[in-house]
Amino acid sequence: MKESVAFAREKPSGGFELWSWVFMRFSGVVLLFLALGHLALMHLINSIDEIDYWFVAKRYAGVLWRGYDLAMLVLAMLHGINGARILIDDYLHHPMWRRLVLGGLYAVCGGLLVLGVYVALFFKPVAHA
Repeated sequence: MKESVAFAREKPSGGFELWSWVFMRFSGVVLLFLALGHLALMHLINSIDEIDYWFVAKRYAGVLWRGYDLAMLVLAMLHGINGARILIDDYLHHPMWRRLVLGGLYAVCGGLLVLGVYVALFFKPVAHA
């Protein structure tokens, strides 16, 4: 006999919710490896005393680290927004409040995502003083 866990969500049967469910699993696994790589580079390979503006400027001189940080940023933001959306749907039952809170969440996260993508793509270090 199959045991059920209280409050466990079942796999959606189709549409947006199914793709959202699949995305959460995929992005979670990819983010795990991206975050562990970031942790290793920033805290194990390099000392925190070495990490400053020029360290980031040297990393961003090539396209690899920009892409790495951009992938981590985009996946983390979308993963977090999707998780927050699910929580809001679970706990806010009044349709007006749900739309208002979701609109605020999307606006804030969208602004942060645009700012982060702009920095990752167009960062130009200033001349060394």
